[in-house]
Amino acid sequence: MEGGNAMRFVSWNVNGLRACLGKGFFRIIDADIVALQETKLQPHQIELAFEGYEQYWHSAVKKGYSGTAVFSKEEPLSVTEGIGTPELDTEGRMITLEFKDYYFITVYVPNAQDGLRRIDHRMAWEDAFRKKVGELKKKKSVVFCGDLNVAHKEIDLKNPKTNVGNPGFSDEERGKFTELLGSGFTDSFRYFYPDLEGAYSWWSYRAAARERNVGWRIDYFCVSDDFKDRLVSASIHPEIYGSDHCPIELVIED
Repeated sequence: MEGGNAMRFVSWNVNGLRACLGKGFFRIIDADIVALQETKLQPHQIELAFEGYEQYWHSAVKKGYSGTAVFSKEEPLSVTEGIGTPELDTEGRMITLEFKDYYFITVYVPNAQDGLRRIDHRMAWEDAFRKKVGELKKKKSVVFCGDLNVAHKEIDLKNPKTNVGNPGFSDEERGKFTELLGSGFTDSFRYFYPDLEGAYSWWSYRAAARERNVGWRIDYFCVSDDFKDRLVSASIHPEIYGSDHCPIELVIED
């Protein structure tokens, strides 16, 4: 980390934390906050002791599915699990940490599924999430990160033409993300790299997609617009393996 006046945040969809441990995981655990998605763990199913970190978990009711976690060096003022809507909170998809001058959120947005068969649930989630972060933003700045399961623009995936209408690149999902950003949030990676192509955070396990960099950028750090002045850098770490996603990073001024 650069000097003593910056804070480093890392987000990673680990696609099952137990499988990921010991692969790339310990290369990211020096950040000030580590946010995880798709932990696939029930409470107390795994005992992790990372010295110097507080840890918070939100698990799905269904075993071996979804789930989020946050490891933080600083103890938050408060911690809230879920989005606040009971029917949307059974899958362990969101944790909010409140600090002195900002909220930090890890989020794992529901996948619309093949044939967009879960698109109605996804749209309900999107609306509830946008409302939630909008309410928080009125109180203090907001940083949210995680697997948002959408490639926003054509630049955010290798093969946009053949994926039009597919889950993660449907007009509905892309439109909701545009709406979310339009409500007062900034995609930190595009803030620094508006035109950078070939920057992806997820690759299919099939057809050597990662080796050929046939990927999608579906993992994000977004900040409320009033927080942009504190952004130092945003990066993606495809060199770190252990999941079909790679970690992403945001550095801010403390």
